[in-house]
Amino acid sequence: STKLCGYLNKLGGPLKAWKARWFVFEEKKCQLYYYRMSQDANPLGSIDLANATFGYPAQAEEGTFEIQIPGRVVVLKALNNQAMLYWLQQLQMKRWQHNTSLVKIPAEPFTTSTQPCQLPSAPQEEMTEDFLPEIKTPKGLVGEAAACLPDPWQQNLLQKFSLKHPITEIQNTVLNICGNKPAQEPRWSVFNFDVIQQPLDSPYEDPVTLGETTGIGHPSPPSIKGILSAPSVSSVTIEPMQEARTGGKNSPSSSMKKKEKKMTSYLQPSGEKVSGKEGSSVDKRSRLQQEELVRLLHKTLEAAQLEKRTSKQFLAAAGEQERLELVRHKERCIADLEGRLEALHKDKKELEQSLAMRDCQVNELQQHVQLMMEKNNAKQEVILKLSEQVDSCMADPQRTISNTMGTETFCKLQEKMEHLQDDIEAHKIQNKFLNSEIYQLTKLWRNSSEQERGLLIKCAYLEAKNCQIESKYLIVLRSLQESKVLDSSQQEMVKRLIEDAFQGDVKDVLKLNPISEYDDYGFKTIPDYEVEDMKLLAKIQALEIRSNNLRNNEMVDKPLRTRWANYLGSRPLGELAPSPELKGLIRCGIPVEYREQVWRWIVRTRTQVYRKRNPNRYQELTKHCEVSEHPASRQIRLDLHRTLTGNKHFSSPNSDAVQKLQRILLAFSWQNPTIGYCQGLNRLAAIALLVLKDEEDAFWCLVAVVEIIMPQEYYSKTLIASQADQRVFRDFLAEKMPRLMAHFKEHSIDHSLITFNWFLVVFVESLVSDILLRVWDAFLYEGTKVIFRYALALFKYNEEEILKIHDNLEIYLYLRFFTKTISDGRKLMNIAFNDMNPFPMKLLKNRREFHMEKLTAELKELERIQEEFVKEQQVERKDKDLDTAVSEDEEE
Repeated sequence: STKLCGYLNKLGGPLKAWKARWFVFEEKKCQLYYYRMSQDANPLGSIDLANATFGYPAQAEEGTFEIQIPGRVVVLKALNNQAMLYWLQQLQMKRWQHNTSLVKIPAEPFTTSTQPCQLPSAPQEEMTEDFLPEIKTPKGLVGEAAACLPDPWQQNLLQKFSLKHPITEIQNTVLNICGNKPAQEPRWSVFNFDVIQQPLDSPYEDPVTLGETTGIGHPSPPSIKGILSAPSVSSVTIEPMQEARTGGKNSPSSSMKKKEKKMTSYLQPSGEKVSGKEGSSVDKRSRLQQEELVRLLHKTLEAAQLEKRTSKQFLAAAGEQERLELVRHKERCIADLEGRLEALHKDKKELEQSLAMRDCQVNELQQHVQLMMEKNNAKQEVILKLSEQVDSCMADPQRTISNTMGTETFCKLQEKMEHLQDDIEAHKIQNKFLNSEIYQLTKLWRNSSEQERGLLIKCAYLEAKNCQIESKYLIVLRSLQESKVLDSSQQEMVKRLIEDAFQGDVKDVLKLNPISEYDDYGFKTIPDYEVEDMKLLAKIQALEIRSNNLRNNEMVDKPLRTRWANYLGSRPLGELAPSPELKGLIRCGIPVEYREQVWRWIVRTRTQVYRKRNPNRYQELTKHCEVSEHPASRQIRLDLHRTLTGNKHFSSPNSDAVQKLQRILLAFSWQNPTIGYCQGLNRLAAIALLVLKDEEDAFWCLVAVVEIIMPQEYYSKTLIASQADQRVFRDFLAEKMPRLMAHFKEHSIDHSLITFNWFLVVFVESLVSDILLRVWDAFLYEGTKVIFRYALALFKYNEEEILKIHDNLEIYLYLRFFTKTISDGRKLMNIAFNDMNPFPMKLLKNRREFHMEKLTAELKELERIQEEFVKEQQVERKDKDLDTAVSEDEEE
């Protein structure tokens, strides 16, 4: 037999969530205590089962059942239906045992019988067998063995934490910590076992435990010899025998304590020793008392057997069994009728409420009908009066009109009416004509607008083609300028051609779509290079940007804006959810008018745990920055003036954007003390501030990038995670572009000198603003794999150009600025997500872990070498000090 205990899910708390609890039934109080886990000493609460009813809804989740107590309904859930039925059956049996133990049975005269000792069977067993067979104990889910196992739902401590009982949770946690026991070892003191010790020579094989049960609910018979030889008999009830012998009036349960004291008074402890005549008399008296006790026990058992036989004879009588079944059937019918009555009462209340509402509506409608009838009567009266006047006029119009206005006035009115009729006919004809005119003009306007739109598209195409031709022309001039084969006259001609190209402003090529100096976020659309060679490159880049914008405006950008408008129009921004459709739209780029809203949704989704924990976190950090200065504040102030120097919002040191950026970086230095500040964070925060505009949202965007999206230790002092990513990127580059990797090895090119900054600041100041923001759109939504994809795409975009360069220094110079010459963001996106074979995030994580282990081992080895070197230096310094001292002695 096992104590009734085990894990169950309990529905409760302010959020109405399922929480795993350890339940233990206490037989003495008939209460079901529940704990957070089996090792806890203090319960979170209890359920009184003395007046409880049990049930389970058939259409609920598997294993769900209810315990209804006065004023409360407790919903529990077992792992499966078998465990649920076992709990319900055991709880029913425990409730019956408790309630029957409170009933006092009067003592009856005993009769002699030689039948073996048997306890009277419980009616609960028969009723249970009739309706539901005995449920086998589910292994591993209930009993003391389940205390050593975790809960079946594998909930963590945070999910199990009770908000209603914080003090009890703290006490249990302290006791578990101070207990010096393993986490899985159960505290048996929680179960309150009461065990009767038994000597080894007992005729029964197993010791008897109070509360131990056999079958469904029968208490096991205690050993007589074990009772007689026990050191203490305070826990044994022997009053029925003594009460029957003396003919007492009280029931056995009412005089239990008195009989226990009486038996204790004349039974000696087994460990006490006596000698002589006194010892022999004591032994003789003890044997007499034992014989008397055995005789009384036999009489008690005979009385119990007599009562059992009487009950069986009663049930065996003709018609009694049928009467019992009829009573049971009537009880079930009564319970069913009570349930139906409750349902009918509820329906009655609902119908009464609906009837009251209908009465109110009927009253309102009656009032409305009354008003309409009064209004209708008034109209009928007016119509009757007007009808009478018309009839009188038709009967004698001349006399009527003469009586009212006179003959002349009537003639004038007649003429006027004729003129008005002519005007009406004329206006009808005019209206028809104007309608046809409007229709024709509309057709003409549509045709002209379509023709104009076609001409604009053709003009844009021709302008884009002209920009491409001009850029190719400038590229040829640049290659000729760098060529060393031309003689002096040819070089002079190339120089004049370049000067002529600079004389025409790109903005004045075509006035239909002039190029603005800055884009929507304050970045320069045309780069400004001071070196003459770079100025030519800037001209080429501006032409390519204009060509791509003209080509994509009608064919790509407008359809993309339409798709975004349809997607966001069908659902509010707060109800967005990750989906393949949203992922594809974000990869294509978020339009300027929607980027701020979508970024804010992404950032809030990623940082919702941080914000729920402390909604006013940023305000607290800014106040803390005003009170105390962070050690990194000096470095932050130095880097402010190096942030996005080509952006007009950060061009002035006193601009509002610079002040906001300083507050964001200082707040983050206190938010993450392990990082504090790292060079590069200023660029990340600046991009977030330009798009989101709000200072607090930009701060949380920086937190999302550094603490959630990027791996740990990416911005630490050692930058170990950043170094590991460079090794991972080297592996991917060798797999995707083996020719380019072989070219780098041939000329001893370390690409990490260029790509390390790409990864650290996510391409800020390495790409033109339009492509940079598209990369950030996908990066915030998908994570760090976007950086790898675009880094590979950049090398693939210009792979052939790099392979043409065979000088080490020229390759490095080209890698420094080639990313800014890329202007076709659509082509770059297709290379990143379509042309390059995609790699899963799992592969990226595995390679990161592999290189992180190698780097960690290398760093440890380097630290060991440094320590050895320092020790050697210290020894050498001591030797030098000794040599110096010896030489000084010799001089003296």
